[in-house]
Amino acid sequence: MGGTPDRKRILKEIIGQLHAGLPLEAAKKRFEAEIGPVTSKEIFELEQSLLEEGVPAEEIKKFCNVHALLFEKSLEKSMADPEDPNHPVALFKAENAGIKRRVDSAKALLPGLKDGKGADWVRNILEELRAVIKHYERKEQLLFPYLEKAGFYGPSKVMWGKHDEVRGLFKKAFAAGPAEFPEAAAALLEEIDGMIFKEESILFPTALEKLKPADWAEIFRESAQAGYIFIEPPAAMAEALDIAANTGVAGGAVNLPSGNMRLDQLVALLDTLPVDLTFVDADDTVRYFSEGRDRVFLRARSIIGRKVQNCHPPASLGAVQKIVDAFRAGTKDSEEFWINMKGRVIHIRYFALRGPAKEYLGALEVTQDITDVQKIKGEKRLA
Repeated sequence: MGGTPDRKRILKEIIGQLHAGLPLEAAKKRFEAEIGPVTSKEIFELEQSLLEEGVPAEEIKKFCNVHALLFEKSLEKSMADPEDPNHPVALFKAENAGIKRRVDSAKALLPGLKDGKGADWVRNILEELRAVIKHYERKEQLLFPYLEKAGFYGPSKVMWGKHDEVRGLFKKAFAAGPAEFPEAAAALLEEIDGMIFKEESILFPTALEKLKPADWAEIFRESAQAGYIFIEPPAAMAEALDIAANTGVAGGAVNLPSGNMRLDQLVALLDTLPVDLTFVDADDTVRYFSEGRDRVFLRARSIIGRKVQNCHPPASLGAVQKIVDAFRAGTKDSEEFWINMKGRVIHIRYFALRGPAKEYLGALEVTQDITDVQKIKGEKRLA
């Protein structure tokens, strides 16, 4: 596709029209009418070929939101069919098949545990089955919220509690001695097996009845970050991850891929974090630092625009440069140090920031006084 002259010409024209104020929906309709159905991969190849011809990246970016609309239409069409292999319910069920195989294998070994045989095999299977927690978390964080929006609160009030029971049974089984292990393992496997039945006979049919294709499309997109167990991620997932997020500042709000906030809220959030943040861009220039009430190190706004190399004493410059060079080269993604200062333990971490194509965007310094954190023991739970 990338070498088709007519498609290149049409896309160039559409981009020019977007620059002149053509609405996104109108641009999408022209693309569909004159270029026709294409995959995200093909669109990216076409955009890349335009870049190679000298079309400015800023101009091509104007097409990103049209790209997103094209993908959205294709995704919602597949989300209208529960039998589509990319549908979240189909993916949940595929995971359940992998869970069921492991549960059945472990159950078959339970009789031998009474004779002291097979305990290691069962423990190994249970170790694999720990992944079921990710399956439950995807329901809790993605499916339940949409059911609540549809006025259905039962799963989050009841099924979430059953998830917690399974979490507790995992702890009990792995802590059990040889005498208690058979009973603990049997109880855990029974609960996991029962959850498969509850999902497929009650939860999923109800969800399909109450949720719209647009809801399922959003659940599918969000699942890319949550991840899957015992199955390969769906092929369409790459497209969901590649679509440019609708980010920016509009109407007084900062729009981010995972939500939006007013600028004053974002500043307050960053300044309230129990860490000090300093961001240095890809050109080694200091661009931002948080201004929390109890900063570990003094920062003055005069450092904004200053090279990071000039913000450190000569004695530590070599170490700083080595970290930055490693981040830029991609040979390292993080580094950490800890020091004692005025009777306090200070933890200093550096992280490389990278874009979707793994390109180097800059470095983040995170400084935290961990003196009191080190004193924490045991647990303090919400409930």
